Amino acid sequence: MHVAITGSRGQLGSALQQILAGHEVLGLVRPAHDITDMDAIGTAIRGFVPDVVIHAAAMTDVDGCERDPEAARRVNVLGTRNVALAAQRTDAKFVYISTDYVFDGRKNAPYWEYDEVNPLSVYGRTKWLGEEMVRHLLSRYYVVRTAWLYGEGADNFVGTVLRLAREHASLRMVTDEVGSPTFVLDLARAILELVETPAYGTYHLANGGTCSRYQWAREILDIAGQDHVRLIPSQNYDRLAQVPKKVALRNVCAAELGITMRPWREALQARFDAQRNG
Repeated sequence: MHVAITGSRGQLGSALQQILAGHEVLGLVRPAHDITDMDAIGTAIRGFVPDVVIHAAAMTDVDGCERDPEAARRVNVLGTRNVALAAQRTDAKFVYISTDYVFDGRKNAPYWEYDEVNPLSVYGRTKWLGEEMVRHLLSRYYVVRTAWLYGEGADNFVGTVLRLAREHASLRMVTDEVGSPTFVLDLARAILELVETPAYGTYHLANGGTCSRYQWAREILDIAGQDHVRLIPSQNYDRLAQVPKKVALRNVCAAELGITMRPWREALQARFDAQRNG
């Protein structure tokens, strides 16, 4: 299988390349493959003639999107359009990585794939508009919403908590932001299973269960043997963007295909085990 991946140096892109070992993979990264440059990204994808395009590149700095909404629209909406058009020209399957931030978090129950969206931030709105671009331009697509991604590296919540624990005796973490921490290797495996089916549509793929940022940090510190670090519950996290307070993504559609993901605590333990063994 020939697979083109935008954002291939990011957390998910790197995990996808690991999972796709044995397949022919084209990694697409800036500056040579800037998704906002229609000609550059189109030429690269059409020249590779992929069976599948996985569009993982995005402007994911949530507060940064608020500061520069035009850049967010250029990358998350028009960039998605450029990549989708290239996939259209090659008749490739298309995977669009979206986010739980398309919801407002006010449902008080898990969100199904076809629940009404109501993004609260520029980031959430531009990712939703990217979804709509894909739906309008393509027929063979998988829109994959996920949440709270982390991998084995340092540039994510897990790495940040571990760094702060080395620098401080106590940490403040919010208790009123709840979601599903998702290990990128688990997501990559689920995506590979998904693209091997002709069941196109919208999917929720995240590790099972939910927790607050506080609970997640506590689990990270405990697994890492840093349980001496004092964790202080807080609800005072000032930030530019408004984010949903509680989003649980219910996997209905992928589960019908037999594609499920393990609980978030098991996945987090696996992340540490892999790093220790690696």
